[in-house]
Amino acid sequence: MAKEIPVYLFTGFLESGKTTFIQNTLIGQDFNEGDRALLLVCEEGVEEYDAAELSAHNIMLEVIEEPEDLTTERLMKLQTRYKPELVLIEYNGTWKLDQLFNLSVPKGWTVVQIVANVDASTFESYLNNMRAMMMEQVSMANLVIFNRCTEETKRGEYRRIIKANNRMATIVFEKADGSTEFENADDDLPYNLHDDIIEIGDDDFGIFYIDASDNPDKYVGKTVHFKGMVYKPRNYGKTAFVPGRHAMTCCVEDIAFIGFKCVSDMAAMLKDRQWVEITGTIQKEYYREFKGDGPVVYASKVIPTSKPKEEVVLFN
Repeated sequence: MAKEIPVYLFTGFLESGKTTFIQNTLIGQDFNEGDRALLLVCEEGVEEYDAAELSAHNIMLEVIEEPEDLTTERLMKLQTRYKPELVLIEYNGTWKLDQLFNLSVPKGWTVVQIVANVDASTFESYLNNMRAMMMEQVSMANLVIFNRCTEETKRGEYRRIIKANNRMATIVFEKADGSTEFENADDDLPYNLHDDIIEIGDDDFGIFYIDASDNPDKYVGKTVHFKGMVYKPRNYGKTAFVPGRHAMTCCVEDIAFIGFKCVSDMAAMLKDRQWVEITGTIQKEYYREFKGDGPVVYASKVIPTSKPKEEVVLFN
């Protein structure tokens, strides 16, 4: 059986901080602890690697300049030449990730972590002009690092956008001085969690969905009121349904239905795609859709209603 060779993949656009992060991780923190490491660089940015310094830390540097040069044959040759015990890949932000993931790699190569680096100062610009490409950078990441953050950085909004595409990602906000804040440091919800009945506005359902999914404990026992479209999964029987909304997670082509399980005596009388207003109390229970515990609404009132002005919700 081939020995496992851990592979760390770093994604992000040019000047997103990948090179600086990798250098600080590899050299500043002695990440590889002397193991023979191979660093594959698929783009050369403003920051450059010092090949001599890397070599002093037992790190071999290889540059792959064109996407057509990233082939199984090339990787096999590098494996034979260097026999690495650790592989790091600084990926080109304009290359499709599928190109890498569809390759046959040397035996033992196993991706153990994907880190996405994001320049907070240009995030909105990329979202507005290259949303699908930006979301691809973060959709499979275990760790998303927003660097160059300031007091004006919209932490809550950015967190929700990432979570809408990748619920499992850990999100870190890094200031210019290198200090960090984890994802829940900024909580700017558009509704009051201390109200007797929490009013979820039509435009705020996406925010509610992400926050309650990530932090179900703070919603347990809370009563909420919101509008949703009925979806009736067959396995829910006659006692439950899902009131939810269609949401754009990445781009127009990636609109998905989101919502929470709702237990109600009215469920049997409702029809798919019917719009209703829900008043109910949230509990936390296990169910398959969340692969663990998630919010479940126990409805005290379900009333037919008209659809909202905008049927598709966003997460900001």
